[in-house]
Amino acid sequence: MIELIKTLEDSRDEFIAAAQSVPEALTKTKPGEGRWSVLDCVEHIVIAEGRFMNWLRNPLPGPAPPENKGKEVMLAQRLPDRTNKAQAPEASHPTGGFANLTEALDEFRTVRARTIQFAQEKGTELYKISAKHPFFGPVNGTELVGMIAAHGRRHAAQIREIKEQVTIP
Repeated sequence: MIELIKTLEDSRDEFIAAAQSVPEALTKTKPGEGRWSVLDCVEHIVIAEGRFMNWLRNPLPGPAPPENKGKEVMLAQRLPDRTNKAQAPEASHPTGGFANLTEALDEFRTVRARTIQFAQEKGTELYKISAKHPFFGPVNGTELVGMIAAHGRRHAAQIREIKEQVTIP
């Protein structure tokens, strides 16, 4: 479980660094029609992580999928890969809930701190938590926490892409 906590912390740091590398004046700039801004990405992560934590706190009835290290590794590698674009569920789309990047990142830090605390408290009991992800199907709590970290990395990469597209040369 120590490795899982470290993964959450590293993902948090990577995400914050990516977002803070964009000048505040450009954080609301969208790189194209139907695309998200940096601020939208941060809001999405806050919303999605809150939803994932709700699944962890209110698990599905019945047994969770068994421990599967291969699946954990696959999710950790596949989720951050932006080669395959994915459409986020409508419930986790940004709605303009933050006035600026500082406010959004403060909320992200709060949400991630709760995730880390939950993972620390549950430890190996995470394997007994059952949830159903809309893209990956049935997962146990350890897989879902790993997905939270990987999801942050995915959007850190997206923010770096946005930065390249909206920064004035």
